[in-house]
Amino acid sequence: MPEDPNPTLESKPPATAAQPDIELEENPRAFTLWQHVQILVASVVGYLAVLFVGRTLRFEVFGWENWEAARRLGKGLIYTFWHREIFAATWFWRKRGIVVMTSRNFDGEYIARIIRWHGYGAARGSSSKGAGRALVEMIRCLRGGLDTAFTIDGPRGPRYVAKRGSVILSRASGAAILCFHIAVRSAYVFRKTWDQTQFPYPFSKAAVFIAPPIVVSPDASDDDQTRKLQEMQAALDGLRTRGESWLAGGQARKEKLETGN
Repeated sequence: MPEDPNPTLESKPPATAAQPDIELEENPRAFTLWQHVQILVASVVGYLAVLFVGRTLRFEVFGWENWEAARRLGKGLIYTFWHREIFAATWFWRKRGIVVMTSRNFDGEYIARIIRWHGYGAARGSSSKGAGRALVEMIRCLRGGLDTAFTIDGPRGPRYVAKRGSVILSRASGAAILCFHIAVRSAYVFRKTWDQTQFPYPFSKAAVFIAPPIVVSPDASDDDQTRKLQEMQAALDGLRTRGESWLAGGQARKEKLETGN
């Protein structure tokens, strides 16, 4: 079956129609007045940056039939991807009511506000603090008809090493894990961050690679869950390899045009 080379958001299922009304808990952490000011400024700047740059990005999609196959399973989706791709991913999957696990710390607070303004929900917690409560919220959301998402190597890495969150959530809810990767042709890289976060330059080309869905049985043993984690890691690694090939192909074409060979 041929892949849709560039499905627009408008051609996908309606992002804002008939979304369930599920109330999510607020961040229980207290911040100082100065921190609140910093969070507000960072939130506004981040929202506008994603909005203005996102509108200029040109996406090419590989594996959209895998998204459709996951949706046909009827139990909801657990979008699973690497933390460094969060800016491009926020724009690509916007306005779908997807609930993302977001840490309770200072960075997590302004990230939660940015994604909310782009049509997401935020379950407050991380692998290091509040994970249990956040997972319970995400299970409730999936059962209520909302999809969820994990930056699966976050919040502090190691980079490109998947954690168990999506596997645990799939086992508890029956939802399908949908691994994806976004390769950006031209981006600023925050090299001092643990994940080498990328922020796309305006008008950059980007490719979205989507893997077949992974489902964890509700009866899965610890060993079964470990195997599913390994399957998820392999899927994400494979998508990243395809993304690197896509980027290398573009560079080769550019060099060919420049040299005339």
